[in-house]
Amino acid sequence: MDITGITKSHQTGIQRSGKKDWKLSDCLRETITAYAREDAAKNVYMGNKFLALRKSEVAKVAPDRAALMGKVDMKEIREADERWLRLLFGEPYEAKFQSSAIHVYDENGDEILTYTAGVGWHEKESKAETQVHGALKAAYYDAYHAARQEIKSGMGVQGRFDARA
Repeated sequence: MDITGITKSHQTGIQRSGKKDWKLSDCLRETITAYAREDAAKNVYMGNKFLALRKSEVAKVAPDRAALMGKVDMKEIREADERWLRLLFGEPYEAKFQSSAIHVYDENGDEILTYTAGVGWHEKESKAETQVHGALKAAYYDAYHAARQEIKSGMGVQGRFDARA
């Protein structure tokens, strides 16, 4: 998938223009609605299919933290300055060294990783990841509650229930 141009993936339902821009597509919304209806019929909120979908979609906007963490040798970092850290992590990332901690920021200025000697790496959610989480959860919530309302009103998820039958 070319993330530098505008693309639409039929399988993922995400449209992107640039690295962090995305849009919840109709295709993805339909998939979420189907999962929510299945979950509502089972009386399960946010079942495994939706959780797996959400995880894979958020991963598409997440920075490659593993690659960033693999570039760090703490013995060398202790002697580094901010300019060296910028060279180490490369564009578009920026890193700052503060006493015994390293803070890594994405191109939007969001802190995405922190390393401290006693704790190790700690991942922090970027604004892009938070936005994807929020949009997916909101779409699911709406679809799930609509399906539960249908079930409670006797319509069921397969169609209208005829009490006379």
